[in-house]
Amino acid sequence: MASKGGGDLTGQPARPALLRPLLFYCLAVVLAILVSTLPNAVDYVGQDNDDIMRLVEIRDWLGGQHWFDMQQYRLGLDGGTLMHWSRFVDLPIGAMIRFFSLFTANQQAEAIALAIWPLLMAVVFLAAVGIAARRVGNGATMHIALGLASLYVYTSIRFHPGSIDHHNVQIALIMMMAAMLLDPLYRSRSYIIAGLAAAFAIAIGAETVPMVAIACLCVTLQWVWHGHAFRYAARAFGLTLAMAITAAFLITVPPRLYSAVTCDNLSLGFLAPTALGGAGLFLCSLLPERAGLRMRIGAMIMLGMLVLVATKLIAPECLGSPLANLDPMLVKLWLNNVTEAQSILAEIRGEPYMLGYFYAVGLFALAVCGFEIMRGERTEFHLIMLALIATAWGVALIQLRSSFFSNALSILPLAVVITGLRHHAGKEPENMNAGVAYILGVLASVPVIWGFVGIVAQEGVRNSFNLSAISRSGTPSAEVGECGSPAEWQALAMLPAGLVVSPSNSGAEILRFTHHRAISAPYHRNQGGMLTELHIGLATPSEAEAFFRGSNASILAFCKNDPQTENLIEMKPDGLYAALAAGKVPTYLEPLPSPDPKGFMFFRYAGQ
Repeated sequence: MASKGGGDLTGQPARPALLRPLLFYCLAVVLAILVSTLPNAVDYVGQDNDDIMRLVEIRDWLGGQHWFDMQQYRLGLDGGTLMHWSRFVDLPIGAMIRFFSLFTANQQAEAIALAIWPLLMAVVFLAAVGIAARRVGNGATMHIALGLASLYVYTSIRFHPGSIDHHNVQIALIMMMAAMLLDPLYRSRSYIIAGLAAAFAIAIGAETVPMVAIACLCVTLQWVWHGHAFRYAARAFGLTLAMAITAAFLITVPPRLYSAVTCDNLSLGFLAPTALGGAGLFLCSLLPERAGLRMRIGAMIMLGMLVLVATKLIAPECLGSPLANLDPMLVKLWLNNVTEAQSILAEIRGEPYMLGYFYAVGLFALAVCGFEIMRGERTEFHLIMLALIATAWGVALIQLRSSFFSNALSILPLAVVITGLRHHAGKEPENMNAGVAYILGVLASVPVIWGFVGIVAQEGVRNSFNLSAISRSGTPSAEVGECGSPAEWQALAMLPAGLVVSPSNSGAEILRFTHHRAISAPYHRNQGGMLTELHIGLATPSEAEAFFRGSNASILAFCKNDPQTENLIEMKPDGLYAALAAGKVPTYLEPLPSPDPKGFMFFRYAGQ
């Protein structure tokens, strides 16, 4: 895996200064985001249900809920819903809210903290890109990479004020992990940081597990190839990964769940193989210098088999999809309509004009990596990036959310190739083809350009020059409900506390704005509540009463404009929701004042 012309990742002897360019790009992108988003902001929380639910979770924790208690008591049927998120994201945001509340009202403190947090993650992401580009190229490479990264950040709502779900943290951690693996000197401190980033990426969300696994394989293969010269890097990564994932497990998992295996968050199912693999790599790196390539390959194979056997014995279900046990009814009526969970086939059927946004840049980067590997240029760098991008891109074929990672990781190899195109164009200014290749290379490296081209093809030129619309269209998300004005939430909040039946897209907002419980919100661990709400909407008016009575629901918030509700009305023209849409109210539902005739219609269940 040695590189052509120097035996390291880069072949570049000089290192450009990073701090000043990084400060410039961070300041520029932060100001650009603030200027373009704050003047038109109608809320300080992001556009995704997860942003709202994260705030609810943080409020509950700051309000006295135990650190280890991840139960959302106001969501779902009696007993609530055990959430699968990590306190590692709640902690810094909650700390900022508590700090700013010393100087201002609590709502203003929340607004400040929710504006700062995603911008901090943007800075971390840009810093990781800058470090990586500095290691694999020259000053031009660094500026190109930081420019591409700035566009990526600006055009993604994941880094905009209010976006406090865990996706921006994961993107920053994966990019930092990649940057540390590109250290041409194989310094231990880089691999310690890589191990920390890998461990916390897993602890925060299971979506990153495939990329972390490939990163571990890359480090192991580097040790196999380089042998004794790589021993300190391998030890640093392996030991740090094992210790950090164990510490994260002990810090966030309650003792009563130590033996539980769950595949959607940090549990024994992820701790055991990760810690075992990290510790195994550390022990393998202790082999004496005289151990040859064959012995190292044998050790790697034995370690891989050990990790695989441990996974099969402890958590065989985690080798598949964490949503494999989802009720078929929820798959059909909910999951298949969640944008970020769509496959490429579903995207082709639904929004084919957005395929370029999700897949083109990653495919371009894979082609570049493959071509450079065949040429023998910076082989180790391109092999590492090929493995990481291919993993993220391959997962994106199944779930679009992974395109976040493939588009982000693609910045590094594409910045290198753009640097070469720029250099070639500068050497031959009279060669128009060289200049065109450079320009096309830049444009093809920006996901939002592909999104713009797709929207132009779909909507026409006149309706396409709206960067915020492109950004929203190109960002997989689960948007909040179609109903729900401040006046509506205020009216609902004035009612006696009870269990509210509403579309799942409104559940998080009910928890945020009222003291009620919500039967449904779009989270796979709340299957009972989601299914009950769907059965209520599909059942005939006479049959639906049994579901109200069985769930102890006291309020119905009916939104005929909600997409899921519209689907239920179309599926069952004789169902309760269809009857309510037609103005036919069963006797057991008592109409309540509704501020907006086009919004929610509130009803009290009279059988209570």
